[in-house]
Amino acid sequence: MSEAVTRPSATRTGLLASLEPLLREWLPRQRWFAGKGRPVTGLSLVAATELLPSDGRVGLHHLLVRAHQPSVPGAPPHPGDCYQLLIGAREALPPRLAPALIGHVQDGPLAGRTVYDALYDPRPADVLLEALRTRARVGVLRFEGDPRQEIRSRLVPRLVTSEQSNSSVVYGDTFILKLLRRVVPGVNPDLELPLALAREGCARVPAPTAWIRAELNADGADGYVLGVLQPFVQGADDGWELTLSELAKGEDFTAEARALGRATAEVHTALAAALPTVTLGHASLEPLVAGMLERLDAAAQAVPALRPYAPALRSAFDALAGLAADGHTWTAQRIHGDLHLGQCLRSPSGLWSLIDFEGEPAKPLAERRMPQPTVRDVAGMLRSFDYAAHSVNPPAPGWAAACRDAYCAGYADAGGLDPRADPVLLRAYETDKAVYEVVYEARHRPDWLPVPLSAVRRLASPDPS
Repeated sequence: MSEAVTRPSATRTGLLASLEPLLREWLPRQRWFAGKGRPVTGLSLVAATELLPSDGRVGLHHLLVRAHQPSVPGAPPHPGDCYQLLIGAREALPPRLAPALIGHVQDGPLAGRTVYDALYDPRPADVLLEALRTRARVGVLRFEGDPRQEIRSRLVPRLVTSEQSNSSVVYGDTFILKLLRRVVPGVNPDLELPLALAREGCARVPAPTAWIRAELNADGADGYVLGVLQPFVQGADDGWELTLSELAKGEDFTAEARALGRATAEVHTALAAALPTVTLGHASLEPLVAGMLERLDAAAQAVPALRPYAPALRSAFDALAGLAADGHTWTAQRIHGDLHLGQCLRSPSGLWSLIDFEGEPAKPLAERRMPQPTVRDVAGMLRSFDYAAHSVNPPAPGWAAACRDAYCAGYADAGGLDPRADPVLLRAYETDKAVYEVVYEARHRPDWLPVPLSAVRRLASPDPS
């Protein structure tokens, strides 16, 4: 690979200072920026690595930057989220890179250059793949991978432009590189779990080919997982888009829902074999239920439309606590953590795969890595069918109910335990998910609020099935 990539880090004094005025305007406009609604008051540099020299035709800087914002009222002080940025630098941008524009730098080491989001540009994207192919070490960056998998060079890159909470680049319909935008130190489940599943031979999740880490300390502590390269499932349908398409055509989806249930159970079975499981009894379930009740109370305060249903919804959590008090126990294990139709792919052969094991990015990493009942993933998928059914006019609640039953039946086919056999646990997790959705939609998409509220009405009824 080129000297520009393999030479040591070339961090220059004043780089972030020169970029900060531009980044403070640009960051909040990005889909993956987590702190929307609050101004960026400052930026601090966590790490900077020069991947292509600034004085070349195309410069490339890899930055880990912490964005400082005012604290949320009532919340404890926050050090600021850390973001991964790939900053390209050119004298002028060609028209094809106009959507990537960050701005024109006035001073500092990039003075007079135009900077932009480098993932839109094939040349910087090539640099990342070549670094992964050669297992390069550049400054704090570590490009690592599975030695049994070969990465070919000269694969044409293209940025995935659909709405995402991270960024993805496809290389020649062979690989897809997911670059995490908001990063935290520690073991990221988006790499940890697919690697564990690969060791178990689970074909439902593409096995990681290579990955990128930042190693900030010599002992490897406080490292960040920055990206994962996996095989690209060519011609695959996104689960959410496929569902909406079939629903709009009036097609029956129960066979697909059943197959998706089998895929989910196979992943859960492999995760239970690969990683430790624990037993949840009264003592361990008590804080879990307390968290559900706390989220319900906070949601009822924030969204007045939820308040009439709050007492009945509390009964779902109280019933779960009652079972635990009577000595009932449950198994907890590592799960997907944020499962819905958009996290699933169906290959042209009809095989369903699960992707994006990052979990809910807003939650602390330690919480995302905790063992949990598998029904939490199941509840997320059941809610996703409900969302799909309310995306058409008129809504199709009967379609959703049929898909829910088929999914649970498929899960039982492969996992041996029908989620409907534990209705108290399933209702509690569905209720918790619907409460979360109510708050999210009220804040971000008020037009969608009727969707989770319809689920709330069902879950608050005497017979929530």
